[in-house]
Amino acid sequence: MDRLPLVAILRGVTPEEVVPIGRALVEAGFSIIEVPLNSPRPLESIRALAEDLGPEVLVGAGTVLAPEGVTEVAAAGGRIIVMPHGDPAVIRAAKAAGLLCVPGVSTATEGFAALAAGADALKLFPAELLTPRVLKAMLSVFPRGTRFLPVGGIVPEGMGEFVAAGAAGFGLGSALYKPGATADEVGERARRFVEAWRALRRQG
Repeated sequence: MDRLPLVAILRGVTPEEVVPIGRALVEAGFSIIEVPLNSPRPLESIRALAEDLGPEVLVGAGTVLAPEGVTEVAAAGGRIIVMPHGDPAVIRAAKAAGLLCVPGVSTATEGFAALAAGADALKLFPAELLTPRVLKAMLSVFPRGTRFLPVGGIVPEGMGEFVAAGAAGFGLGSALYKPGATADEVGERARRFVEAWRALRRQG
């Protein structure tokens, strides 16, 4: 998170293409990559990325819906669990396995429950609905240092308002990767996101 708090979401990626895409992301500056579990053979992709990119890159799974998924991801070498919801059972399973966990929340009630269960950061989802004004209001009541990562519809030119409201980073989906995109295409999109993030940090 401190190196670059942008999470690459590779929904729909296949094991056959995932390593070149992962390398392109790392070359652009990314250090956190998630493969959602509703992708084709996701555990194979997670294992391939973890083995190829090494411990300097945080590889894991998104769309983890049940504690059983945590066990499978850990066995594949994943080290971070990202969820669309805030199920405390999944959060506790992730922490018991020694993994980082970023559950999805859309209300203060969900956010506080997720933190109580051990969440490391909170995925503000869907960001198309939860505006920067909502994020600012939520941060005013959460413990200092709580990290919110808006996810959903994020594009480079739309990051500024969220950062001004207090976003600690972002999860990046279809604007970064869509099924069928080449490694070169993903790398170019990744560089635009990195440049936008770094420009915002310089301004701040």
